[in-house]
Amino acid sequence: MVRLGSAMEPQARKQTVVTDSKATGGGPPAHVAIIMDGNGRWAEARGLPRSEGHRRGVEAVRRTVTAASDLGIGYLTLFSFSSENWSRPPAEVEFLFGLLRMFIRRDLARLHRRGVRIQVIGSRDSLPDDIAALIGEAEAKTADNTGLCMVVAFNYGGRDEITRAARRIARKVAEGGVDPDEIDETMISAHLDTANMPDPELVIRTSGEMRFSNFLLWQSAYSEFVFLPMHWPDFDGEALQSALAQFASRSRRFGGSVK
Repeated sequence: MVRLGSAMEPQARKQTVVTDSKATGGGPPAHVAIIMDGNGRWAEARGLPRSEGHRRGVEAVRRTVTAASDLGIGYLTLFSFSSENWSRPPAEVEFLFGLLRMFIRRDLARLHRRGVRIQVIGSRDSLPDDIAALIGEAEAKTADNTGLCMVVAFNYGGRDEITRAARRIARKVAEGGVDPDEIDETMISAHLDTANMPDPELVIRTSGEMRFSNFLLWQSAYSEFVFLPMHWPDFDGEALQSALAQFASRSRRFGGSVK
């Protein structure tokens, strides 16, 4: 069941991360995923162009990656560009691509020094060649790092991911390498973009919207959700701490009953 929470109430903002072993296992979640929503609305509310909201959103990414690394979170997945975002005006799409180029070129060395490992999920088939090359460079340079794994969902859609996984399995069945009766949840998970990653225990969405938006549909089956009223450019380490405090106070039952 989706849990709703307003992590921006004054008292909640002052909380530190709770580690209640009876609730969530005694520590920060291994994997936090964030739907970074509200850049455009943040800018419009201030009479600024949408592009400025996206720029400020990159600053929020930097703050959040630093905070997640300091808190000992293992995986941080950021929903950066949806496969549905191609329907936006071409100029805005190109601006978003430009921000990714800038982020990798300016921040890759700093992230590498912090021990951050970068992985990118989503389809790369329709990406510009230079974007695909930069992504490959970032992944290769940080592949052996053992700190926070920063997972960037770029040109990503949950349904598309599952479809691509099904096609890969179907090809193996057609080639005789897989018996259809062997197909189970473990096999499907192993063919997703997130293979070898833990499922997200906590999914955070900013901007007050309460929907999944085609994000990690398979992986978030038992995730806890926290929906924040703030827009993404205002997100920071304090907001992350508050969301983690909510997560730590919950009893995760995975479909079972309360004991």
